[in-house]
Amino acid sequence: MEAQGKVFRYGNNVDTDVIIPARYLNTSDAKELAKHCMEDIDETFVTRVQKGDMIVAGKNFGCGSSREHAPLVIKTSGVSCVIAQTFARIFYRNAINIGLPILECAEAVEHIEEGDIVKVDFNTGKITNVTKNETYMAQPFPEFMQKIIQSNGLVNYIKTKK
Repeated sequence: MEAQGKVFRYGNNVDTDVIIPARYLNTSDAKELAKHCMEDIDETFVTRVQKGDMIVAGKNFGCGSSREHAPLVIKTSGVSCVIAQTFARIFYRNAINIGLPILECAEAVEHIEEGDIVKVDFNTGKITNVTKNETYMAQPFPEFMQKIIQSNGLVNYIKTKK
């Protein structure tokens, strides 16, 4: 499983209220919510993001409340992967549960810049910065987690097991 896209770059402690502001949580429609993804930190994100693009961020990405809406709106907006130095624990679990690939890799975060084109091989954890012709290694997901992501989330994965 691979992904490739342009990078949107953010800093440390990007919390769930920035990813999807609470004022929009009066609906559970993922497409409607995705119209407001990253709005409070990057007003132009939703107009610039393309299917396959990636988010690269620093430490503690997804901190704050435990709402599943945060990884869901990122995925629904077209983002194929989030690479961060570290993730908040509940965001990490919620991302896997809804099938959003995420990778922790401090080296990649150190070198990847806004607008770079990045390719990720989820089977090996290899992150290639196509723009800079550099590679970095993240810990690949265990096979069962790869299957959850390939199934588009935990619920779909469980349905295939019946």
